[in-house]
Amino acid sequence: MAIEPPITDLDIPTADSGFYKGFTKIVALTGKFLVAVLIIWALLPAASLTFGPAAEGSTSLFIDADGNVSAAAGVVLGGINSLILATFNYWYVYVMAFFVILCIILALWPASGRLKMGLDDDKPEFTNFSWFSMMFGAGIGIGMLTFATAEPMYHWGSNPSTIQGITEGSTAGNVRDAYIWSFTHWGLAAWASYAIVGLALGYFAYRRSLPLTIRSALVPIFGKSMEGGLGHAVDIVAVVATVLGVSQTLGFGVEQFISGLTRIGVGDWLQQTAEDGSVSASTAGIIVALMVIMGASTLSALSGVGKGIKWLSNINMGLSFFILLFFLAFGSTFFGLQALVVGIFDYLISIPGNIFTVWVSDGVDGSEAAGLAGWQGGWTIFYWAWWIAFAPFVGVFLARISKGRTVREYVLGAMIVPAIMCFTWFAIVGGTAIDLELNGGAGGAIQDAGQSDQLFAMLAVMLSDNLAWIMSVIVVILLLTYLVTSADSAVLIINTINAAGDEGPKARPHIIFWGAALALVVGGLIIAGGLGAIQAAMVIGALPFSLVMVLMGLALIKAIINDSRREKQGVATTHDEIDTVPAE
Repeated sequence: MAIEPPITDLDIPTADSGFYKGFTKIVALTGKFLVAVLIIWALLPAASLTFGPAAEGSTSLFIDADGNVSAAAGVVLGGINSLILATFNYWYVYVMAFFVILCIILALWPASGRLKMGLDDDKPEFTNFSWFSMMFGAGIGIGMLTFATAEPMYHWGSNPSTIQGITEGSTAGNVRDAYIWSFTHWGLAAWASYAIVGLALGYFAYRRSLPLTIRSALVPIFGKSMEGGLGHAVDIVAVVATVLGVSQTLGFGVEQFISGLTRIGVGDWLQQTAEDGSVSASTAGIIVALMVIMGASTLSALSGVGKGIKWLSNINMGLSFFILLFFLAFGSTFFGLQALVVGIFDYLISIPGNIFTVWVSDGVDGSEAAGLAGWQGGWTIFYWAWWIAFAPFVGVFLARISKGRTVREYVLGAMIVPAIMCFTWFAIVGGTAIDLELNGGAGGAIQDAGQSDQLFAMLAVMLSDNLAWIMSVIVVILLLTYLVTSADSAVLIINTINAAGDEGPKARPHIIFWGAALALVVGGLIIAGGLGAIQAAMVIGALPFSLVMVLMGLALIKAIINDSRREKQGVATTHDEIDTVPAE
């Protein structure tokens, strides 16, 4: 049966003149409107609207015992978040399993692994070091600085094994389980979700000359209909998910950045202490930190990917290796290397079970089932939603910097290598923290510190005051460069999607707008409800894009299978071989 050549042209309408020249106005305006509504809502003072007495035994998400309906952003987002985590837990788990399996198959399958994200004679634009630096800095750098210490420490105290009574928290016998879950959350699944988006976009953009925007990856399924309203909806969902996913990452980074500034003596006014003794960033601290971060990131975004972002990414990687070497030399080296080797083995063995496991609550407070379901919702499902919300940003960025690489090379570079880098950081840095607590040298100073402060607390335990100050300054600088790299990359990616795949930073006012919008979303949600409000908004935003990602994976499978058939029949498969524009 004969097969037609693929679609190599997608006519997405863009404005010919005016302020939105070169942009798809409905995508750009709708995205800005939705984000503006979120900002205004978050910044409004907490309010209550009395709707009358609540029905006896009411279980409404937002109605208190007195019948008041909360309109506060943090409360409403938290309620919706809880509903999604309880309802779509199976969906998130199985979707992430699909991404991992698909990436591995595409890399190993000869028909797909040898294909280039581009034409046969295309060469990579960036060196391997710059490629990896930009990919890693945009993909996970900020979270790694926060969670390389915090996550192994948390799971060392509590994880599914402790909930089931198999191991005892905060003991030597619980170290291996702590790393199984740390590696699960930051391993292949995280990078597979990014890789799928980037691979689909790179395949269709550089082999078929379709625009570098999310809708292009769905053309094999929906064809030319992606030029209209359906395509606009896909790109709008991607823009909102990007804003929320990046805001989550920036939120963690801002909190840690402020903790670092406090540690090096900038001022106690950067933080505030609640009645229960917990320490968090003050409003003034959030504003100052965001002004510094977003100001620098906007300037970098204006310079484009090949200049500011590439330069900052190389600094990121250099400083990251310096800090890692520091911990290898002065940290708990043997403990960390043992955790790395054993942890990777345990993680690989656990994948077949963990990747498909869904725990469901039995509705009984304090029961084992309820504890496991609550733990999975707060950790695994939250992470899967975070990676999905972050995927349109990282995926478009990966596609942008990966032209000319084969599918196999791309998957190995975008999924395997970054995962190993994360494992190394978690084992060496987090392992040092656990070892200091196990041996009594820390005396609870690390474990009792807040999530954003644990890395700095560990440096204070390990080193003299002067050396701890110097290393804290280096960490703050690295954190700032990661924050700037992620923010400026996000701004450029959002504009690329709004401009129907046009990669040029031609619209300075729009770059400035999105830089300010990201700052306001992060600041507004933190002020409204802390990091929990950002997490809730992100989980909500990730849900519709998860469906888009599944469709992208299916479209990629269809495209590669059809291209194999085309090659056997002598039919053109790339845009340079096609003179006409037939239907798919």
